[in-house]
Order: sequence, then C-alpha cells, then structure tokens
Amino acid sequence: MLRKTALTLTLAALPTLALAAPDGWKPLLSPAELSALIERGDDIHIIRVTGDFAAGHIPGAVFSPYESWRAGPTNPGAVLPELEYESEAVRVGVTAERPTVIVHDGASPTDMGAAARVYWTLKSLGVEDLALLNGGYQAWAKAGLPTATGEVTPTESDFYAEWRDDWYIPTSEVTALVESGEAKLLDSRPEGFFQGIAWSIARPGTIRGAENLQFSAFFEDGLMVSPERAREIAQAQGLQDAPITVSFCNTGHWAALNWFALSELAEIPNTRLYAESMAEYTIHGHPLDNEPGRAEYMWLATKKWVAEIF
Repeated sequence: MLRKTALTLTLAALPTLALAAPDGWKPLLSPAELSALIERGDDIHIIRVTGDFAAGHIPGAVFSPYESWRAGPTNPGAVLPELEYESEAVRVGVTAERPTVIVHDGASPTDMGAAARVYWTLKSLGVEDLALLNGGYQAWAKAGLPTATGEVTPTESDFYAEWRDDWYIPTSEVTALVESGEAKLLDSRPEGFFQGIAWSIARPGTIRGAENLQFSAFFEDGLMVSPERAREIAQAQGLQDAPITVSFCNTGHWAALNWFALSELAEIPNTRLYAESMAEYTIHGHPLDNEPGRAEYMWLATKKWVAEIF
C-alpha cells in the first residue's frame, strides 16, 4: 500500500474512543434485524454500493458506487493506494467507530460480492463494526420495510485510514506458500474456471495446490448461510487447523464472499483475501494446475469465441 505523507502523521497520534457495537450487532444482518436496530435509535451508517440508488434505497443510506473501490480494467481487483480509499470513505461519511452496514442491490450472490469486497476494504482501513445486509436492498423492500427515493448528498467525515494487512496477502507471499505447501488455497470460482475450461481476465487453470470451494456454496435460496452452516462448510473443507487460508478468484470479487463467510461468519483464523487473484498471478508466468496444453487451449478458445458471437 502507498502510505500517507508525514504531514498527516499528527492526526494518527490523536486518541480515539472506541464505542461498543449496538446490542444484536453481527457481521451478517437480516432486514428485520437491521430494521430493529434502526427503530431502536442506534446510530448506524448505511452505504449502498450497487443498483439504482435513486429508484429506491433504505432511508438514511448514502451511495458509494462499487467502481470507486475498484482499480482499472487491467485488474479491477488490485488494491488502490490508501489515500484513494480514504477519499471515498470521507466523501460518504465513514468513521472508524460508527457501525456501518454495506448494502448491495440484491440481484444475485455475485452482486453481494461487491458488498463483501467493500466490507473487507473498510475493515482493512480501520472501521471497527461492519455488517452486510443479507439479501441486500431487494430483500429489505420485499420485507415491506420503509424505502426512500431520490439522490442523497452525503455528509463528509474526518475519517483517517490506517491500513492493516491482517486480511490481505500479496502475490509474493502466495507464491511462497505454493512452494511450501503450508496454506489452504481456495479457488472461489465456478468449477469451469478451476478446471481450466473457462477463463476471462486470467490464463486458464488454477494456482498449484488449490482446492475449489465455490462461493455459491455459502448461499441457500439466494441468501448467505448462517454462521453455523459456514462453520460446517469450513470443517468439511478441513480449514480449522490450517495455518493460513487464502481465498482467490479472478479479481478478488467472488473471493471476497468466501473470505467473508470464512473469516467473519465461520471465524476461521488467519483467513486472507488475495485481492489481485488470478489476474495478477498468471501474468508473472507462474505454473498452474489444470492449465490446458496449447492445442487444447486453441480449441477451447475457438469454442469460446464462437459461443460469444452466437
């Protein structure tokens, strides 16, 4: 990460008062649970990251488009300089101590990946109490809870970001773990990507020694599973005793869902997100598992090209 200049160091030395999370707060909230917290008068910051905000949103929410938390087209999953994250967080009123709920539109589990990635980013920046809304805005509206329309101008905050690498792992460390075999490497992508018969931004195949734990495993009827179910899935994957668990995909979007389910719900220690994922790993020429040979690749590429045309 790129760090701030010395001009801002004095701010870091200022004391902050950590506030206790509201009673009933947890990383994954249902619409009814969030509504109860709001009705009780708890001061909760709600940030919507996908969907048509003006057409309908939770009253009091602000909009921070997912694109503001992503990098450029070469690899959207790349981690941005800390100051760029801080600028967006300040714009939408984030503070380190105020409980914050990240809300996606609710169109699909993949859509929830945006909220999970923003959650991971804000946690890494120092926000203490975070939650995702299970089912997103659509689940909130379907439950008959209050909604509002129109644009909202956020009130800026004085948020000061202090990035921590506790939940992040760079390519250099992933490469070392591949060599040592001391990690659980989890490919969060659908099976075709893992098997090397589908690809998008990265070369086909998967990181050597990786196992496939598809992000969809953590969803039932379009909603993310309970912490108890997440722990069952983690146990079946043999993650409890892993010294480190690394979640990756193409650009750290689907992988953010696995990271959230394992780190925040199942509470598997030392779970990391490989944010840059296969898009960065493959450009360095690292050998892969399930990588098709040249002839097979050409055949698969031709089929893919034809399918995209027709």
